[in-house]
Amino acid sequence: MSRTKRKIDHIHHAIQTGQHRLHGLDDIRFVHNSLPNKGVQDVHIDTKIGELLLSSPIFINAMTGGGGIETERINRSFARIANECQLAMAVGSQMAAIKDEKEEQSYKVVRQENPNGIIFANLGSEATVDQAKKAVDMLEANGLQIHLNVIQELVMPEGDRDFTNALHRIEKMVHELSVPVIVKEVGFGMSADSALKLKEAGVQVIDIGGYGGTNFSRIENERRAKQFQFFNDWGIPTAASLGEVCQKTSDISIISSGGIQTSIDVAKSIALGACGAGMAGYLLSVLMKANEEAVIQEIQSLHEQLMLIMTALGVTTIAELQRVPLVIQGDTYNWLKQRGVSIEFYSKR
Repeated sequence: MSRTKRKIDHIHHAIQTGQHRLHGLDDIRFVHNSLPNKGVQDVHIDTKIGELLLSSPIFINAMTGGGGIETERINRSFARIANECQLAMAVGSQMAAIKDEKEEQSYKVVRQENPNGIIFANLGSEATVDQAKKAVDMLEANGLQIHLNVIQELVMPEGDRDFTNALHRIEKMVHELSVPVIVKEVGFGMSADSALKLKEAGVQVIDIGGYGGTNFSRIENERRAKQFQFFNDWGIPTAASLGEVCQKTSDISIISSGGIQTSIDVAKSIALGACGAGMAGYLLSVLMKANEEAVIQEIQSLHEQLMLIMTALGVTTIAELQRVPLVIQGDTYNWLKQRGVSIEFYSKR
């Protein structure tokens, strides 16, 4: 199967498999503040992720590109949305355009539609430094996402089977690129152990990409004659991954993604320690079922609701939201306790 056809299949299967709220964020409860002593007019939602200053903690995470006119159309729409809502945006893997220049336009359209926006280029950990530089130059990108998708590759019939020296290649990119490198897991969550290795390699921004959103094992299994069902429930839920990584690393920026659908998901992610939250599958479903205006309205609503939540908690900045007390229950509690993460770190602060 051609890479172009595979990219289009991924989009269609992502919509069909949907979002099932398996991210664990429903296990997180805020401690109510009866005397917040703040007004909505006091709240500011700008944030800092690594070296980048963003007007919103929400950004449009990597989805597509390299699938001809259909993926170009999707990226064009999201670039317009990002421009209107002043959101950062990432494209899908650019390896398709690295290998076939005819696919470059399906990515370049993002910068054409959003000339002054914050845009993240995207490649897998198999990429070389030269390929990474080409991907960044292609978009005049402000940062580069390096995605880690071992499970997807193993389930993919034509996927990679050798992941040797990925960390070494990432370290070289960190030191040789002129833009920040964001390392992103793709829907299977990241452990504190992996995050610490990335930090030691010089990575300053990690997107934990937790289990609970778009499931690329299920998507790739739809393309297999004999399915690998054992990988369909594989991974660390978003809430548990955030708890591990945010508590056991410091001085680096953590992004939450993996099934983020609502303003309360964003708020809980930040309270667990994230600086921002990436949304992909949910926004794609809104776009495909409606239009660009519907996505813009949804993002504006998310911003308004996030400000209401912050007001109720008595906080006016993202940094303050990162320090509010939380009660953790259910499977997320059990996961974090067994992994040696302090629950009291969150409940008694």
